[in-house]
Amino acid sequence: MIFICETCGTHVHATQQPADCRICSDERQYVGWKGQVWLSPDAMRRTHRNRLEDDGGLLGVGVTPAFGIDQRALILPTDLGNIMWESVSVVTPEAVARLNALGGIAAIAISHPHFYAAMAEWSEALGDVPILLHEKDAAWVQCPTRNIRFWSGARHALSPTVTLIHCGGHFAGSTALHWRVGPRPGGALFPGDAVQVVADRRHLTFMYSYPNYIPMSHRSVRYIEGQLAADRFEDIYGYTWGRNVIGDGKSAVARSIERFVGSAMAPSPA
Repeated sequence: MIFICETCGTHVHATQQPADCRICSDERQYVGWKGQVWLSPDAMRRTHRNRLEDDGGLLGVGVTPAFGIDQRALILPTDLGNIMWESVSVVTPEAVARLNALGGIAAIAISHPHFYAAMAEWSEALGDVPILLHEKDAAWVQCPTRNIRFWSGARHALSPTVTLIHCGGHFAGSTALHWRVGPRPGGALFPGDAVQVVADRRHLTFMYSYPNYIPMSHRSVRYIEGQLAADRFEDIYGYTWGRNVIGDGKSAVARSIERFVGSAMAPSPA
C-alpha cells in the first residue's frame, strides 16, 4: 500500500499505516501541527490535480491546490531527451498524457529526499524511466522501485550538456543539475535545496534545515562553491514556482556565499 504524508508529500510503501513519517521526524523537516496525517493516492487525486504551466521558459509540473512543500518539477528538453527534474506528490493521467505528447521522459533526476514524493509512480506511469539519485541518500528511499539508478562520486554526466553535481550540505547526497546550453544562452543551474533562491531572486541561501532555520556549516558552503566553480550558468531555477534567478546567476552564487559566510563572522552591532 502507498501512504502519502500530508506535510511533506513523500510516498511511503508499507503493509500498514506507519506511525510517523521518517522525513518529517528528521530535524530538517517537521511533523504537521495537527499530528501525522496520511493520505492515499486515490484520495489525493480526488482533491488535487497537476498544475502544468510555464516557469521561466520551461514546462513546470506542480500540484494544485498547493500541497506539502509545494515544489514543482521541471521538464528539460535536453540532448538526452526530456529530463524530469524533481518529483511531485500527485500523478494524473492528464499530466502523463501531456508529457508523452511532448516526446516522453528519458530520465527523472531528483535533488534530495524532500522531493522524492511520487517518483516511483511517475517513473512507472511514464514507461519505467530511470530515476537518478545520489547513493549517499539511498537510505531515505521510502518507496523502492527497480527503476532507481544510484550514482556516486562528485559528478555524473548524463549527456554532453547535462551533468549531475554532488553538493551535500542540506542532505549528504544533495544534488544540483547543470545544463550547459539551455534553456537560454549561458546555461542554467538547477540546485534543488542545496542552494535555495531567496525571495529577492537576486541571492541564494544555504541551510541544513529551511523550515527550522538551521544554517549550513561554512565548510559545506565552501564545498558547494568548489563543486560549482567550473560550471558556467546565467540562470538558476529554484525549487518552486517563480523562485528563479534569471541572468547573472554565477555572480549571484558568489555574492551569496560571501554574504552568508561573512554575516556569521561580522561583529554584532553595539
